[in-house]
Amino acid sequence: VLIIGGGPAGASAAIYAARKGISTGIAAERFGGQVADTMGIENLISVPYTEGPKLVAAMEQNVKEYDVDIMNMQRAEKLIPASRPGMLHQVRLENGATLKARSLVLSTGARWRQMGVPGEEEYRNKGVAYCPHCDGPLFKGKRVAVIGGGNSGVEAAIDLAGIVGHVTLIEFGAEMRADEVLQKKLRSLKNVEIITSGQTTEITGENGKVNGLNYTDRNSGEQHHISLEGVFVQIGLVPNTEWLKGDIELSQHGEIIVNDRNETSIPGVFAAGDATTVPYKQIVISMGEGSKAALSAFDFLIRNSVDESEDEAA
Repeated sequence: VLIIGGGPAGASAAIYAARKGISTGIAAERFGGQVADTMGIENLISVPYTEGPKLVAAMEQNVKEYDVDIMNMQRAEKLIPASRPGMLHQVRLENGATLKARSLVLSTGARWRQMGVPGEEEYRNKGVAYCPHCDGPLFKGKRVAVIGGGNSGVEAAIDLAGIVGHVTLIEFGAEMRADEVLQKKLRSLKNVEIITSGQTTEITGENGKVNGLNYTDRNSGEQHHISLEGVFVQIGLVPNTEWLKGDIELSQHGEIIVNDRNETSIPGVFAAGDATTVPYKQIVISMGEGSKAALSAFDFLIRNSVDESEDEAA
């Protein structure tokens, strides 16, 4: 089994596959994925607190305890599905190499959609955050903004309102796009302010930390500044699946469509984690999904024979 992606889903898949005695390889652009960019992690069950880089190091060490061929700094470029049952799937890498395997687990993760405004990258993890579930408690009693009025933005604002001192939600459009039941709940909260037709233009800071943001009223053209300690960007996730388009079934949002056994539209190809249609993008969920995908791959391998001529040629 060949695993593409080295985040929580990929690491879990590698461990579960190796423990089943399967010849296992893992190719990752960056072992750890998004987790490496996360600071405080307080919702990984049985671990009261850790930080992204520490968790990545622990995951990599755990994988290395097994006979797993780790190919780090390798970016997948093209999936070439097996032409018929029993043949080998192929993954072409950006460096020109091609890897072949009887079964694949795709766990390439996703990346937060960024606003692309001054200060966003500079203050990332210094007040700019993308995961309210992960980082919300770090802003207890403070003033924060949520950028985005879709379901994810409004849900984040509702969630944060129970933790922080005050939430300002800024929506680019003339009205929020979230489900009405969520909007009604948000409007009922006393420590929330809603700004529509607002275009965030800059995140400001001082002494290495966020101290506010600037936005433009798109109706009047007036510039405004809001003083706060945190900015949660909630304008969507972008799955790292561009390289799969045309070769595997994706949702309208670009996520790999999977069933409850992590099967994709291609027999022998499984997927797990943030790159898939499974809801709630969380570390602990990705770990479970990676484990499931590996178990499904094992089940597939023991039930399907391999084309010996193709196997020898490989």
